[in-house]
Amino acid sequence: MSSRCPICGGDVAEGQTTFTVDVGSGVVVVRHVPAKVCRQCGEDWIQDPIAERLEKIVSDARINGKIVEVIDLQAA
Repeated sequence: MSSRCPICGGDVAEGQTTFTVDVGSGVVVVRHVPAKVCRQCGEDWIQDPIAERLEKIVSDARINGKIVEVIDLQAA
């Protein structure tokens, strides 16, 4: 990924985002997710290894029937 946002042309830098997904039976929120973030518009991009961790967290929440699951990725 270039250091320019493909959406607005702003600078993209290492940062953090919050990942939220509706799993049908509930909601999973993961805070402090490492990502590339546009400093101008706030659009974010999560790298594949982190996305794989997020997929596992969401899968586990579905299997366990969680209604609300909030995870801090820095502490996980």
